[in-house]
Amino acid sequence: MGEQFPGDGGRIFEESFENALSSRYLAYALSTITQRALPDARDGLKPVHRRLLYAMRLLKLDPEAAFKKSARVVGDVIGRFHPHGDQAVYEALVRLAQDFASRYPLVEGQGNFGNVDGDGAAAMRYTEARLTEAARLILADYDNGAVDFRETYDGEDSEPIVLPAAFPNLLANGSAGIAVGMATNIPPHNAAELCDAARHLIKTPAARTETLLNYVEGPDFPTGGVCVEPRESILEAYETGRGGFRLRARWEKEDLGRGQWRIIVTEIPYLVQKAKLIERIASLMEAKKLPLLGDVMDESAEDVRLVLEPKSRTIDPALLMESLFKVTDLEVRFALNLNVLDPSGAPRVVGLKDALQIWLDHRRVVVTRRAQKRLEQVEDRLEVLAGYLIAYLNIDEVIRIIRFEDHPKATLIETFKLTERQAEAILNMRLRALRKLEEMEIKGEEERLQAERADLTSLIENEEVQWAKVDEEIVAVKKTFAKSTELGARRTSFADAPAADLADAVEEALIAREPITVVLSKMGWIRALKGHVDDVTGIKHKDGDETAFAVKAETTDKLMLFATDGRVFTLDAAKLPGGRGFGEPVRLTIDLDEAADPIALMKYDAQRKLLLAQTSGHGFIVAEKDLPASKRAGRQVLNVQAGEKMIQVLPASGDKIAVLGKNKKLLIFNLAEIPEMSRGKGVRLMGGKGGEVADIAVFHAADGLVRIDPAGRRHEIETWKLYEAKRAQAGRIAPKGFSSLRFDAR
Repeated sequence: MGEQFPGDGGRIFEESFENALSSRYLAYALSTITQRALPDARDGLKPVHRRLLYAMRLLKLDPEAAFKKSARVVGDVIGRFHPHGDQAVYEALVRLAQDFASRYPLVEGQGNFGNVDGDGAAAMRYTEARLTEAARLILADYDNGAVDFRETYDGEDSEPIVLPAAFPNLLANGSAGIAVGMATNIPPHNAAELCDAARHLIKTPAARTETLLNYVEGPDFPTGGVCVEPRESILEAYETGRGGFRLRARWEKEDLGRGQWRIIVTEIPYLVQKAKLIERIASLMEAKKLPLLGDVMDESAEDVRLVLEPKSRTIDPALLMESLFKVTDLEVRFALNLNVLDPSGAPRVVGLKDALQIWLDHRRVVVTRRAQKRLEQVEDRLEVLAGYLIAYLNIDEVIRIIRFEDHPKATLIETFKLTERQAEAILNMRLRALRKLEEMEIKGEEERLQAERADLTSLIENEEVQWAKVDEEIVAVKKTFAKSTELGARRTSFADAPAADLADAVEEALIAREPITVVLSKMGWIRALKGHVDDVTGIKHKDGDETAFAVKAETTDKLMLFATDGRVFTLDAAKLPGGRGFGEPVRLTIDLDEAADPIALMKYDAQRKLLLAQTSGHGFIVAEKDLPASKRAGRQVLNVQAGEKMIQVLPASGDKIAVLGKNKKLLIFNLAEIPEMSRGKGVRLMGGKGGEVADIAVFHAADGLVRIDPAGRRHEIETWKLYEAKRAQAGRIAPKGFSSLRFDAR
């Protein structure tokens, strides 16, 4: 504490800026977490929602009552309980009333409360509201001692700290919020399923999450849709409280006759605005990123009906939808983050079992406290009834005392040994209550209350009876929201994720199929020219650069780039830079080592096998289907020895292989002698001193061997059989002119 300065009208404390900032920010963060963003695990409500429901209950806006203006509700909330902006409170009210946002709306709205297109609600002066049955269950018994109250912000009123919550609101309606350093995102679930799971948990407290999922299938979104999340992922999410769910639109194929058809989307994912979804699809069509889709139309009225027309009737409907799921919000991932305030008020991430258990424990406390409150009322009433019966048995003396005694209350207490409460009740009796029939009714009421007292005492003292009562009330809730009812019926279904081969087909379907020529220069610049270019000599490059490889392909193809360090990289033809300018350095796309250079560029063919060789004279055959790599770093295929490099990559199409060594020797042997591997150093191709490889060719024996000299002339080698031997032999001196030649098979 710092120095006090005179005449300042108060006290001034010196504090470092760092301490002042941290303490105030911490207070703000705590307020955001506990008072705004995170729901209470017991009733599933944030303070603004709790105050809304409580204010509406005080206004007697029960499900059977007449509607009242939303402005009246909002005014009561901000005036008595929630000193924040009226628009924020009204937006919270609107969300509770939207049947496409809340699985079980807690507010029934009358008027324009917005729509799934994303249009907002009308002003609060135009709309009206009242509570729903789910809200009534959440509020039930709040005034019977079931929950604690606290003073409101101005100390003039009181509000419940938590509501009794006979309805499993936290999981049934879900919640979303962002606080300081943490957030919550809870999907809605089916109330009937939650009731079944809760009842099982009462019977088997040690139940596993996997068992509870026999009752709770997964999320149940108000807008329906299809969940394609694998079962094991759902289990993990519910066990840890963190995960996510892939949610897709529901669609069906509509036959139009004569082979024509179209897709009708009847349900869209949760919280997706239909108008923005259609706008996104239209923009993708304009950008030619949905080549399979011909047109999109919105024929929705009260129900969702999106019409998707294919470009051609020969297109597979499943493939069309998969292409839309991949790039639009017809498929979304809804994250699960079960971050809640536990009964102690601390934020905590819980799993499905813990969330249900917290609700059940809260219900047991509510049932017990409600019974205690009722027992107090019963005891009070029995005390009064006992006094009434004494009065009836001594009616003449009671009348005399009341008429003639100066202090009738004290005289009654002394004469009949009454309590003050009994004497007060007798003095307040009406004359009509003195009839004989009333005495009989009092005796009957006393018998009923004594039986009720015994039941209440048993409930308060016996935990098993408490759980039985909780179970009984859960059964009643399940009956109200049973799956046989319109509101309780499950809306979200489950399906398997698409097969991997279909996913690959989608990748290709999203690209417009066009011919291109991929050009890679010696300095490592790559580009894709439109069309198939036969003469590449006219292609312009930077000064000192020239064409190294030119491959004819299509935009839907993948290309394989091999480097001297034995690595192979996969390039997506559709993502290569265009033909204008000189392209881009290939090293911007892949992590090609600075010391390595490209030695081969070819179009990917899953049916092909390749022969890889390094200058050390080692090599092997690899299936090309094992080579694609999605990472920038590519895949290490040939383990190149120190000081060596990969020298050759060529299709292994033939039955003979010709190897030319740096020692000018030529060796020809059967291709079958080279093993097929997925990765490694390889086997020795040519032996003897100086048997390092200079060049290789694969050919068919029936076709013979053809060499191409530096001038491009072809020469058939008729004596090739003279050079045949086993693999790894030294070979024989090649004919003249073989010092620097290339091989080619016919």
